[in-house]
Amino acid sequence: MSGLKLPPRLRMDGARAAWTQMSPALRAEAAQVLAAAGREVRLSAASLKDFDSSALSLLLSAARQCSEQGATLKLDDAPDKLRELARVYGVAELLWAPQQPAAGG
Repeated sequence: MSGLKLPPRLRMDGARAAWTQMSPALRAEAAQVLAAAGREVRLSAASLKDFDSSALSLLLSAARQCSEQGATLKLDDAPDKLRELARVYGVAELLWAPQQPAAGG
């Protein structure tokens, strides 16, 4: 399991610094995953408590960076409020695969 984690606070005033710190780690993690014949770069959002829409921007940038390297970003333990914010902004499907209907109806 990856050690990549979002910070507890991710707001406009700190988003650029967070991306500057996270981008090289994400690039290195993607390279390791691909070298091991994997495809998913895992990022934990479990500690994310205080955030605004800039968190979505950072996550979209992270997903794009992974995609450019041939990997897929998998966001784990996202808070419900983050999922709702992504839905309101119309980007939820870019961060999470749509839920598949249950088999059998």
